[in-house]
Amino acid sequence: MTGSPTIAIIDDDDGVRTSLASLVRSLGYDVRSYASAPAFLNDREIGDPDCMISDIQMPQMTGDELQAELIAAGRSFPMIFMTAFPTEATRSRVMAAGACAYLDKPADGDAIARYLAAALDHSRALQAPPQSS
Repeated sequence: MTGSPTIAIIDDDDGVRTSLASLVRSLGYDVRSYASAPAFLNDREIGDPDCMISDIQMPQMTGDELQAELIAAGRSFPMIFMTAFPTEATRSRVMAAGACAYLDKPADGDAIARYLAAALDHSRALQAPPQSS
C-alpha cells in the first residue's frame, strides 16, 4: 500500500458524512465520501478503497444490500457498518458476511479509530507475502 489508506464513507446524512470524514482525515487517512450506496458503486474509476464505513439505513440501497452486492461482484475490502437503528438480525447478517464491525450511532470517535486501525491491520496481514523461515 502506498501513501495513506483511502477510506470510503457512505452515509445519506450530510452532517454524519461530513463529521465522519473530518474524523477519518484527522487520523491521517484519505477520504472519499458518498451520499448513497449507488453513488459509491458507480465510482469505479479510482479503484476500491482500503476500507469502507457505511450507514445501514439509507434510501435506494441499504448498507447490508451494498455489502451483498460488493461480495457478489468479488470486491473485497474491510467493511465497517454504523446504524442508528441496530437490530440483531442485521448485525448477524453483516458480521457473518465478513464485516469488521457493526457500530451503533452515535459511534464514539475512539471506537471508530480503533475499529478502522484493526480493519486496516487485518487487511494488510492478509495481503502480506508469506514469511520464509
